[in-house]
Amino acid sequence: MQATSSKALPQQVPPRAASAGAASSQPVVPPVRRRAFAPLEPIGARARVLLGLGFFVVFVLVWAIATLGGFVSPTFLASPPTMVKEGWLLFTEYGFIGDIGMTVWRVFGGFLLAAVFAVPLGIAMGTWKTVEAFFEPFVSFCRYLPASAFIPLLILWAGLGEMQKLLVIFIGSFFQIVLMVAVTVGGARRDLVEAAYTLGANSRGIVARVLIPGAAPGIAETLRLVLGWAWTYVIVAELIGSSSGIGHMITDSQALLNTGQIIFGIIVIGVIGLLSDFAFKALNRRLFAWAAL
Repeated sequence: MQATSSKALPQQVPPRAASAGAASSQPVVPPVRRRAFAPLEPIGARARVLLGLGFFVVFVLVWAIATLGGFVSPTFLASPPTMVKEGWLLFTEYGFIGDIGMTVWRVFGGFLLAAVFAVPLGIAMGTWKTVEAFFEPFVSFCRYLPASAFIPLLILWAGLGEMQKLLVIFIGSFFQIVLMVAVTVGGARRDLVEAAYTLGANSRGIVARVLIPGAAPGIAETLRLVLGWAWTYVIVAELIGSSSGIGHMITDSQALLNTGQIIFGIIVIGVIGLLSDFAFKALNRRLFAWAAL
């Protein structure tokens, strides 16, 4: 029999153990810590909500200290408890819920009327440069005219009824929507348009399948922004020649030096506007979820 060699054979390392050893030899990269105040650094949804609510809390505290502490006369600024008391009286004794309903109807009525006419014109201006050259100077000129300046003429033309108030909101919203929609549609990507032509699309197909779908999220965002402006126009319309609405209530409260009711009416406008803004955002995310990809 041959003698067994005294030299030991090299021990084979299992593949899994080798890979584990290689992995352990690599340097461990520590996780990147987020900096709270770094530029463009995102924050979580919970932190965003808490910070937003925190500002309102600080605002109310400063308001309460200024009024309840005697630093500001109640004639010029009511305290938070007084404002809440006056708001309760508005709902229970003065039918304020009807004023809120009339104001909401006027805002959305005038805004929808403006959107129905402004969105198609804006799409046409953004699509065809000849249409843009024809309409843009006049639309840009009217965009700088305050809607309140038309109230005397609108009273002569439409009287003191609801049509006059709807037209104030229409004038204040229409020209803004037209130009913003035209800019959104006109900013379409040229490579998508050229690709559609290459695939055999005609001019109508370019508008219906490229320009409008691509600009739809931007158009929806434009409508959301202009809806906020419409709330400012309705108060101007209700301050003159109106017998109902939040603006009418504010005018009556001013005559009585009731700053509590004035502040409550302003807060109600802000709350309704904020709720409508949140609803518009949620609807846009649902309809155009692909735009965030």
